[in-house]
Amino acid sequence: MKYADVIVDISSGNLDRTFQYRIPDLLQAQIAEGVPVEVPFGKGNRMIQGYVVACSDTPAYPVEKIKEIHSINSRSLEIEDQLIRLAAWIRKTYGGTMNQALKVVLPIKKRVKLNEKKWIRRAAPESKIRNWLEENQNKRNQKGRKRLLEELVKEPVLSWEAVTDKLHIAPSTIQGLEKNGLIRVERMEVGKNPIQAEENEEKRIVLNEEQRKICAKIGESIQNGEGKTHLIHGVTGSGKTEVYMELIARTLEMGKQAVVLIPEISLTYQIVMRFYHRFGNQIAIMHSRLSQGERYDQMKRAKEGSISIMIGPRSALFAPFPNLGLIILDEEQENAYKSETVPKYHARETAIARAALCGATVVLGSATPSIYAYYQAMQGTFILHELTGRANGQELAEVEIVDLREELKARNTSVFSRRLQELIEERLKRKEQIVLFLNRRGYAGFVSCRSCGEAIGCPHCSVSLTAHKSAAGTRLVCHYCGYTMPMPDRCPSCGSPYISTFGIGTQRVESMLKKRFPAARVLRMDQDTTRGKDGHGKILSAFANEEADVLIGTQMIVKGHDFPNVTLVGILAADLSLHQSDYMAAERTFDLLTQAAGRAGRGDRKGQVVIQTYKPDDYSIQAAAAQDYARFYEMELPHRQLGKYPPIWKMAAVLLTSESEQAVREGARQMAKKLRTVPGLSVVGPAEASVARIQDIYRFVLYLRAEQGKILKDAKEMAERLASDSQIFKNLSVQYDDTPMMNY
Repeated sequence: MKYADVIVDISSGNLDRTFQYRIPDLLQAQIAEGVPVEVPFGKGNRMIQGYVVACSDTPAYPVEKIKEIHSINSRSLEIEDQLIRLAAWIRKTYGGTMNQALKVVLPIKKRVKLNEKKWIRRAAPESKIRNWLEENQNKRNQKGRKRLLEELVKEPVLSWEAVTDKLHIAPSTIQGLEKNGLIRVERMEVGKNPIQAEENEEKRIVLNEEQRKICAKIGESIQNGEGKTHLIHGVTGSGKTEVYMELIARTLEMGKQAVVLIPEISLTYQIVMRFYHRFGNQIAIMHSRLSQGERYDQMKRAKEGSISIMIGPRSALFAPFPNLGLIILDEEQENAYKSETVPKYHARETAIARAALCGATVVLGSATPSIYAYYQAMQGTFILHELTGRANGQELAEVEIVDLREELKARNTSVFSRRLQELIEERLKRKEQIVLFLNRRGYAGFVSCRSCGEAIGCPHCSVSLTAHKSAAGTRLVCHYCGYTMPMPDRCPSCGSPYISTFGIGTQRVESMLKKRFPAARVLRMDQDTTRGKDGHGKILSAFANEEADVLIGTQMIVKGHDFPNVTLVGILAADLSLHQSDYMAAERTFDLLTQAAGRAGRGDRKGQVVIQTYKPDDYSIQAAAAQDYARFYEMELPHRQLGKYPPIWKMAAVLLTSESEQAVREGARQMAKKLRTVPGLSVVGPAEASVARIQDIYRFVLYLRAEQGKILKDAKEMAERLASDSQIFKNLSVQYDDTPMMNY
């Protein structure tokens, strides 16, 4: 006998409770995760719709108390079925439970109070209302009712606000008249649109030859519903957004809908307004600062068809559009597309999976594509399109590399090199704007030498060691294999005593800049200055309006912004991301530096960029200075092959956590021992996670590598079985992460 765990009444969002049903013999071949079914429910056994979330051979209750599935529901809504099937794919690919996957694709957990527009309408004939007024003319307790009915004799429909605010009629009075059948309260839900903008004015853009060819090719794919994946690689300022908008316009003309995914860090007021000016109220926006009510309304509007375009971070991917034709991932290389909570899905692969279910086309775009995406394009899995020049014909910025070792020799200990100071002074005189980008990714994690520029690395894993401080002193640890060594007194490469972790922040940069250039108007953009709901927009708007000369910030200022008057970009501490204890460190460094360089010279005047670094000869920094992606890709791929890293090899991580250090250590050891029996699987670890304890929860990690994806899937299933069946894991949490984007 087989049994199915069923979730009922998905519309209520009560996804934490399942009910077990017996699977009839006739349906056993058809029942699987995600299948919509009709089941008897409650004491009266009324038939309701549910979704199968798990199947098993073991009854959870006495068999005689378990009801039987009535039938497979062929009448259920197609879009809900599609999203449930997508949830099943997410669970199978990324692990976790079906409940967790359902909460991803159906993110509204409970119905919230909607904005309503209300009117009060005269429901009885005018003669009946006049009779009532005559009969109650002298009754003192009817004054409010009389006042309202007298107005409704003059005007048959009144707004709720006019009745309650101007006539001062209490809601209880309205309810009494409605109960007597004299009036009727009419309600209409009003979707909350978080876009606050000036009146829409559609702007048609003339595409250049490269853009037109790409639109024609991809437009064909959308028209035919081929479900293919396209990668647009275009230099910064090449007009990828214009291509996106043209493809969206074509999609809408076909009667289909579009989803545009933009990393939260790039989802700026400027970007939103470009779409809004073209498509007006056909778009809805999702982002983390929306209220729950606003999120609910946006998804509801998509399902009802009152919008055709959903723009937002990865959660926008699950907009319940009934005829989805196009999914765009801008800046597809961004880590933000990877979920940090279980199931740890990646929006790129999930978008491709959703497109396969509905015949939609996927478009990935970036000036610095992920090594993974470009590798797939080189293999022919994705279709590659190139935009080789800036849309306005402007040249790319001129980039200089400043060797900070030479600055140190010249006794310049300022955060600004002599060359950068010279260029800042020049731009301030010319009333041109400046962006100072502080590369803080990997902040204070690695240890490097200020004399020779070398970071202390793991002898086994080709990644930098990370500093861990404790009462016993500082030790350097590799987060891939667990190798550890004490903090040295001198640089192992050159013997210099000038080795340490790096420490600098945006506030310190701002303070030093104001001291050096007291007349400069400075804006700082970081987590402290953008806490408010519109914090990002206010700062960026002020800078766009040239209310400041200099904008200082971390990576949030180098993604997706277009400031025509910015002619100088200074990149401070370029090494920080380069020395992360992470196989993707060089890729992230190239991405950040190239994107930052792309902010300069987007208007009529040529831009200049200064990269300050202790490693001027590193291939990722040299390629970023040349803004040459192909060069970087060709040099990075052999490193991936040699280290057996993605995309050449497949990789996964298993994170184990517990309140007991001994329990999690033993659980990790047992898990590693079991997984090493999988043929073709390489298991590295277990090792303490980079942050070994969070809120008294101990964390250990295993890294898994294999040449084929199927081997990792077998390993995932084995890990899940072991975690559920063995008593050792009873008080442990085990999380699986397919292709981790960051080390644990």
